[in-house]
Amino acid sequence: MGQFNWEKEVETQWDDRAAFWNKRSMNMWDNGSGDGYGSYKLRQSGFDVTGMDLSGEMIRRANEWTNDDQIHFLQGNVTNLPFTDQRFDGVMAINILEWTETPAIALNELQRVVMPNGLLFIGVLGPTAGPRANSFPRLYGKPAICNTMMPWEFQRLAMEHELEYVDGFGVWKQGVNEAHLHGLPLELKQALSFMWIFMLRRTGEE
Repeated sequence: MGQFNWEKEVETQWDDRAAFWNKRSMNMWDNGSGDGYGSYKLRQSGFDVTGMDLSGEMIRRANEWTNDDQIHFLQGNVTNLPFTDQRFDGVMAINILEWTETPAIALNELQRVVMPNGLLFIGVLGPTAGPRANSFPRLYGKPAICNTMMPWEFQRLAMEHELEYVDGFGVWKQGVNEAHLHGLPLELKQALSFMWIFMLRRTGEE
């Protein structure tokens, strides 16, 4: 068996899933993520937007359906971003870090391209999220393209990168309601989440 190439395998598998994801993306963004639709909604709100994905097929579909030359989509890897330091006022990475071999490297890159006091909005799959099943092959010692990082692990990673926690909220698994959450500590709320969204601020030099 040849050496496993995490980046290439993620790109291939997401190219294959692009059509399926495309069908779901509007519903998921209006009620939770997608392939370019989030960028579209940000642009509609008046932001200058650059979107990036490892999957060339995702980028093709995003360009095709948004049909907006004010949104710049490009293919690239979050562990080696093609942007200068402190390029953006803010960065949004939803359901991204879980698909990297080393999330700490990806977080370093996201932090690098954000201005001091800029914001990072990062969504991490919760324990109840279906896409986490992509990590199952690891139990057999086989290569897997999904990292099993938990929301509380990411929060610790962010703190160790000296990112200031500003706020956060859960996107709940279908069937979870406010009655289930009442009185629960943060860790148990995160345990019921499909995804947890973190708002972080880059601290440091002006």
